[in-house]
Amino acid sequence: MTTTPGGTPGSSDSSEPDDGDSPTTPTPSNSPSPSTSSTSSTAPRIPEPSAPADDAVQANPENAQQPTAGNPPGWAQHQPPPTEGGWARWTPPPGAVKPPAPRAPHQGGPRWGPAAGGAPYAGGQRPGGWQPHPVAWGMQPPAPKPGVLPLRPVGFGDILDGAIATLRLHWRKVIGFTAAIGFVTETVTVVLEHRFSDSSRLNDLRNNPRPTASDIVHALSGTLATSGLTLLVTMFASVITTALMATVVSRAVLGRDVTTSELRRDAREGLPHLLGLALLMPLIACLTIGLGSLPGVLIAASGSKDAGAALGLLGGLAGGLVMVWLYIQLCLTAPALALEKQGVLASMKRSWKLVTGSWWRVLGVQLLAVFLVGIATSLIALPFVLVGSALAGDGGGGLFDAGNAPSWTYLIIAGVGGTIGSAISLPLTAGCTTLLYLDQRIRRESLDIELINATREN
Repeated sequence: MTTTPGGTPGSSDSSEPDDGDSPTTPTPSNSPSPSTSSTSSTAPRIPEPSAPADDAVQANPENAQQPTAGNPPGWAQHQPPPTEGGWARWTPPPGAVKPPAPRAPHQGGPRWGPAAGGAPYAGGQRPGGWQPHPVAWGMQPPAPKPGVLPLRPVGFGDILDGAIATLRLHWRKVIGFTAAIGFVTETVTVVLEHRFSDSSRLNDLRNNPRPTASDIVHALSGTLATSGLTLLVTMFASVITTALMATVVSRAVLGRDVTTSELRRDAREGLPHLLGLALLMPLIACLTIGLGSLPGVLIAASGSKDAGAALGLLGGLAGGLVMVWLYIQLCLTAPALALEKQGVLASMKRSWKLVTGSWWRVLGVQLLAVFLVGIATSLIALPFVLVGSALAGDGGGGLFDAGNAPSWTYLIIAGVGGTIGSAISLPLTAGCTTLLYLDQRIRRESLDIELINATREN
C-alpha cells in the first residue's frame, strides 16, 4: 500500500469516526484550521467548536447553565446568580477575606440591641440602664483646651474656673487698672454714703406707729439714693473693666499671652466707644426706673402725696424689674464691643441677639458669679470694716449703730478694704461675662470651630 507523505499513523480514508485510540493530539477549538489539499485525505479531523463545551458538561454537570432571562449566556461562574428578590447568598471564592464574626458583649461587642439571630427583645424594648460598650461604640473625645476654657459649650463651673485661671495667669497685667477703677468706685461710694446716709429719718420712721406712704418714701430716700447711685457707678466700672478684660480673656482661651502695650493700644483705640457705652448703660437704667416712677411723682406734685408716693414706689419697683431684664439682654455688649470692633449700637444689637432665647441661663450665670464674687469681696473687706469701726471711737457706731452717721475714719478704712476687694472682684466678674459671651457664640455660631482652626494655624 502506498503511504501518502504527511500522513498521520492511525488515520484512514474511511469516513468512520476515530475510535480515540490514535495518539493524535487534539487541536484547540480557537486554532485556525490547517490548509488541506485534495491529496491529503488522511489529515486529522478538527473537532467542532461545541465539542469541548459538551465534554466539559459531561465531565462536570454543575458547569452547565441554561441561558434564562435572569441568567444570561456567558455568566461568570464566580459570581452569584441573580434572584427575583435580590442577590442570593453565595459562598465567596477561595482566597476571599471573610468579614469578622460579631463579638460577644464580654469581648467588646455591643451591650444592647437585638438579641442573637436578629430576634428583638421582649416587647421591643432594650434592657433599661445598659450603656454601649466603650470599645465597640467608642467614646466622645474630649474637647480641645488650649487655654483656660474647653472649646465646647460649657457650664457655670467651667466659666468660673476660666475666669479664676485668667486672673491667676495675667494678674500682673490687669491688677493695675482694676485697682485704679476700684479706687475711683470706692471713693465715689464713700462720698455718697457720707452725704446721703441720714439715720435720723430711719429713727423717725421707727418711732412712728402709723407711717404713711410718704413717710416711708421720705425715710428711705437717702438709702435709696445711695444704693441707686452706687449701683450706677458700679455698672459704669463693670462695663469699662469688662471691655478691657475682653482682650486678655480671649487670648487666654487660645493659650496665648498678651502684653501690656497691646492692652494699652486696644484701650486707646476703643476709648470713645467704651466711654459712650459706659455712660449709656447707667442712663438706660435711670430712664427705666424714672419712667416707672413718673406717674407717682406727677400725682404727688398735684397734691395727693400719699397716693403719689405709693404709686411712685410701685412704679419704681416695676421699672427696676424692667431694668434688670434690659441689663441682662445687654450684658454682653462690652465684650462684643471690644472683640468685634463695632460701634455701640451694633454691639448692643449683637448682645441682644446672643442673649435672646437664653435669658434665664444668662441671668443664672451672672447672679451666681456676682453672688460668689461678692462673698469673696466681703471676706476681704470685713477686717477693714471691723478695724475702721474700732478706730472710729464711737463704740462701733460706724457699723452697728443706726443712730449715728458713719464717720470719715470708718468710711476711709472701709473704702481701702473695698478697693482691694474690687481689684479682685471686678476682673473676675468681667472674665465671667466675657467667657459667657464666647460660650453663647459657641452655642449659636459654632465659634469653637474657628477657635480650633486658629490654634492649629499657630
